[in-house]
Amino acid sequence: MPSSQSAEPDSTAVRVALWRALHVELDPPPHVLSDTIGLRMIAPPGDWRRRPDMNPEGTRRFRASVVIRTRFVEDLLRRRMSEGVSQYVILGAGLDTFAQREEGLCSRLDIYEIDQPGTLAWKEKRLIELGYDLPGRLHRVPVDFEADEGWWPKLLGAGFQAELPAVVAATGVSMYLTREAIKATLRQVAELAAGSTLAMTFLLPAASDKGGKRKDREAAEQGAKASRTPFVSFFEPDEMLDLARDAGFSGVEHIAGDSLTRQYFPSWTGHNAVGSAEEMLVASTRAKVKSSATGYTTSSA
Repeated sequence: MPSSQSAEPDSTAVRVALWRALHVELDPPPHVLSDTIGLRMIAPPGDWRRRPDMNPEGTRRFRASVVIRTRFVEDLLRRRMSEGVSQYVILGAGLDTFAQREEGLCSRLDIYEIDQPGTLAWKEKRLIELGYDLPGRLHRVPVDFEADEGWWPKLLGAGFQAELPAVVAATGVSMYLTREAIKATLRQVAELAAGSTLAMTFLLPAASDKGGKRKDREAAEQGAKASRTPFVSFFEPDEMLDLARDAGFSGVEHIAGDSLTRQYFPSWTGHNAVGSAEEMLVASTRAKVKSSATGYTTSSA
């Protein structure tokens, strides 16, 4: 959750939204995620596609990773909603547009978007200017991370019902947080009501990335440093699973980025198969996990 206190979105949120739009514009259908709302909010200059970080071929894996992680979480959310979950928390929401793309679900779901005050205020203003109705069950939860404000009290203050289960998403966030901050987040989510699920992405250490993915990783790290939001945390899968278990989750799973790519981009072959630079942790507060929460071959407690 990169810091930004001014009334504008941070550069990371803008970049992710533009990559989502590029997926629709450049990648062949069927699209993993159809989202150009962020592009409309940003309304960038006409030459935005010529930005170095928007290079069509150079960003192929990045935009794949972005849409894969979003689609995975939203598919998981739908499954949990069929089991009665009615709360969705997005940590580091940025310019997420789930509430706008899935208006029909908002009547059955309370959505809590947690991010820096400036990003959330700017987003709300732009959505209103574009004519979007903000559903009553969409809750903006501004948290000043620079001032070390805790997100949990702010979430409760926004109406979150701690006694009810929830799906919590933290995608594209952990690499910006310290190990201690990640541990604290895991502990907090692990205390949620039984039936709650956390879906969190994480980056492998550089030595674990190979081939084209390693080159992309180096480019991503350089871009993050240039934006003054450097990556600071990396984990091996077993290490992340252990952290989740130690935090108190009763069921933990690792889904490899490459397996997600094969699921959502089945036509990618050879070197193109390495599409997702991020790994996925799915952790459950259920007392007993009867089967894999995702349908993938995973590690579990």
